[in-house]
Amino acid sequence: MTDATTGTRWRAGLLAAVLIAGGGGYWLGQRGDAPASASSTSSDGRKVLYYYDPMFPNQKFDKPGKSPFMDMQLEPKYADEAGGSGAAPGVSIDPSAMQNLGIRVVEAKMGSLAATLNVIGSVDFNLRDVAIVQARSGGFVSRVYARAPGDVIRAGAPIADVQLPEWGGAQTEFLAVKRLGKPELTAAARQRLRLMGMSDGLIAGVERSGRTNGTITITSPISGVIQTLDARAGVTLAQGQTLAQVTGIGTVWLNAAVPEAQAGAVRIGQNATASLTAFPGETFGGRIIAILPTAQADSRTLTVRIELANRGGRLRPGMFAQVALGGDERPALLVPSEAVIRTGTRTIVMLATGDGRYHPAEVRAGREGGGQTEILQGLAVGEKVVASGQFLLDSEASLTGIAVRPLGGAK
Repeated sequence: MTDATTGTRWRAGLLAAVLIAGGGGYWLGQRGDAPASASSTSSDGRKVLYYYDPMFPNQKFDKPGKSPFMDMQLEPKYADEAGGSGAAPGVSIDPSAMQNLGIRVVEAKMGSLAATLNVIGSVDFNLRDVAIVQARSGGFVSRVYARAPGDVIRAGAPIADVQLPEWGGAQTEFLAVKRLGKPELTAAARQRLRLMGMSDGLIAGVERSGRTNGTITITSPISGVIQTLDARAGVTLAQGQTLAQVTGIGTVWLNAAVPEAQAGAVRIGQNATASLTAFPGETFGGRIIAILPTAQADSRTLTVRIELANRGGRLRPGMFAQVALGGDERPALLVPSEAVIRTGTRTIVMLATGDGRYHPAEVRAGREGGGQTEILQGLAVGEKVVASGQFLLDSEASLTGIAVRPLGGAK
């Protein structure tokens, strides 16, 4: 036999083997996983479309058995679950499989929810408690006291002695009018001294002694911290010139940063509790006195102003605090917070209809607290929702195209 004949026979045998292998593969492929449309009938007469693993609902099998993914039996998908035969649409789960899937159902109930919002804040001066110390008349500073910005002083503490020539001239005229013995003119001259800024005590002293007093000691009208101090010995003053600015510390402001998304949960008059690292184990109570009208663009927060009593001056501007903003309790429709699914575009829950079916419903959620979420719209009292295992049901509902019940569809 020649080499050419041997080569021809070898190629023919190889071609036959390839054809046999291809045909066998095609036969095995046809005999393997049947298409999902190949249906059967269950013992109760329901038409089975396919079998699936609830943990991997996108994988379909034509025969029952154990799942290749999980140590559990495959579940049947019936034809009437897709909305046929007049059945209500929804995901159907065999009651015996609920425990394996960890599905827990709870009822939506009315209750009271007092939400607490925890935020961060910082202590600041109460800018409503500010005193401006000014010169009531032109003159010059004859003496200064040992004061500096940042000093804490009490009400009535001296700041500077100021000599006011205009006051001395007015007092001389007052004494001259008084010697005339005419009460009407004396009363008018006394009123003029008051209008110039002289106190009744100073006027009474001049009237009693018969001597002028053009030097006055400027004192702080309130207790607090000296913010600015422009009084210097020998400095000439104009009328109305500011000598010092004093800010009270009897009360302080706590400016809390509230996330923009939680702005609706705060209101003026709401109670607040602050905890500071400087005073461990101690809390300071106050209330919201203002919600500033502008938001911080970088942090997307609103500033909430809380007024706190500052006994002993222990709360110092610049201190940081943990702030708890407490809301008032009011009746609300509540479900466990874990039952609420937030997709980013809407909020849904999985409803249990009581016949082994589950379907999604869109809701509008409100406040949260104590593991409960307030449902403002989309759910009615007594309706049952899935509190655990709902993500598996939601995935199955999405794959089978079950429509989500819209807002306002609650019974």
